[in-house]
Amino acid sequence: MEITNTIDMRGRTSEPGALSKSRNLLAACLAHALHDGYTDSLYAFLPVWQMQFRLSYAGLAAMRALYYGTMGGLQIPGDSLLQRLSPRAALALATLIAAAGFLVMALPFGLAGLCIGLVLAGVGSSIQHPRGSLLVSQTYGTASRRPLGIYNFSGDLGKAALPATAALLLPLLAWHPVIGMMGLLGLAVAILLLALAPTANFAASSEAEIAGIDRGRGGFAVLAAIGALDTATRMGYLLFLPFLIHGRGGTSAIVGLGLALLFIGGALGKATCGWLGEHLGVIGSVLATEAATVALIVATLFTPLAPMLVLLPLLGIVLNGTSSVLYGTVPELAPGGNTGRAFAMFYTGVIGAGGLAPILYGAVADHTSQTIGILAAAATAGLIMPLLLILRPFLRSIPD
Repeated sequence: MEITNTIDMRGRTSEPGALSKSRNLLAACLAHALHDGYTDSLYAFLPVWQMQFRLSYAGLAAMRALYYGTMGGLQIPGDSLLQRLSPRAALALATLIAAAGFLVMALPFGLAGLCIGLVLAGVGSSIQHPRGSLLVSQTYGTASRRPLGIYNFSGDLGKAALPATAALLLPLLAWHPVIGMMGLLGLAVAILLLALAPTANFAASSEAEIAGIDRGRGGFAVLAAIGALDTATRMGYLLFLPFLIHGRGGTSAIVGLGLALLFIGGALGKATCGWLGEHLGVIGSVLATEAATVALIVATLFTPLAPMLVLLPLLGIVLNGTSSVLYGTVPELAPGGNTGRAFAMFYTGVIGAGGLAPILYGAVADHTSQTIGILAAAATAGLIMPLLLILRPFLRSIPD
C-alpha cells in the first residue's frame, strides 16, 4: 500500500512517507529535465533562424536573451506570485506555459511569433526552478542535500537529450514541426506532473525546521556570491575551451569530443558531489572542488591535446559538481526560513553570472590573450576560497 502524507489542520501536508518522497523527487526531476532541455535545445535552432530571418550574431543573441533574460529575471517575482500554489499546480503551470511558448514558436507567425514564444517559454521556466527545488528540500528536510544533487543532475540529462534530439531531427524535418513536437512533449510532461506531484504544500513548520534558526541575510549573501563565482568560472572556461582545443591541433570533431567529455564529467559531478557534501561538509567539499578546479584548468593550458582530453572529464566533475553542494545549502541559510524565495534569489544570481561572465572574460582575452582570459576564469574560482572562511560561522554544526 502506498505511504501517504499526513494532513495538518490547515490542509497542508506534513512529513511525507518514503514512497511519496520518491514520487515528489521524480516529479521535480522530470520538470527540471524538461525545462533545462528546453533551454539548451534553443542552440540547435539558432543557425536555422539566422538563415531564415537573416539575423546577425547580435540579433541571435538578442533573441536568445528574450528567453534567458525572462527566465532569470522572473525567478523572484514568479516565486512570490505562486508560493501559495501546491507543487502540483506550480510545476504543471510552469510546464504548460513553457510548452505553450514552444507551440507558439511552431506556428507560422514569423519572427514576431517566434519572439513571443521565447518570452512565454522563459516565463514557464522561471517558475520551475524555485518551485522544484523547494519541493525537494521540503520533502527531504534536513536530509535534502543528496536529493538536491539528484535534482541538479536531472537537468543535465535534459540538456543532453533534448538538444541532441533536435539536432538529429532538423536535417529531416523543418524547424516548425520539430519545435512543435517539443511543445507536445511539454504537454505530456505536464500531465505526468499532475499525477506525480503532491496536491498540497507542506506545513510551514517544515521550512523552519530545514532552515533552523534564522542566520540573517549575511550567510545567504555569501553563499549566493560563491554560487555566482562558481558559475562564472564554468561559463568562462567553456567560452575558451573550443579555441584551446583548436590551438592544440584539434579538429571540429575533437572539439565536440572535448565538450562531451567535459559535460559527461559534469553530469557525474552533479550526481556525486551532493554525497561528497554530506561526508566532507560544505566547507571541505567546496574547498576541495574549487582547488581541484583551479589546478585542472591551469593544467589544461600546458598539456598536449591527448592528455588534455583525459583531464577534461575530471575537470568536469569538479567544475560542475560544486553546484550540487551549494544548492543543498540554500535551505539551511534561507533568510527568514523562506526556502522558495531563497532558491529564486540564488538562481537569479547564478543565471545572471552565467550570462555576464563570458562577456567579461572575452573582453579580458581580447585586450590581452586567450591564456590570460582562461587564467582569469581560474582566478575566479580561487576567490571562492576566502569566502568559505566568511561562510563557515553561518553554517550550523555539520561536519566540515
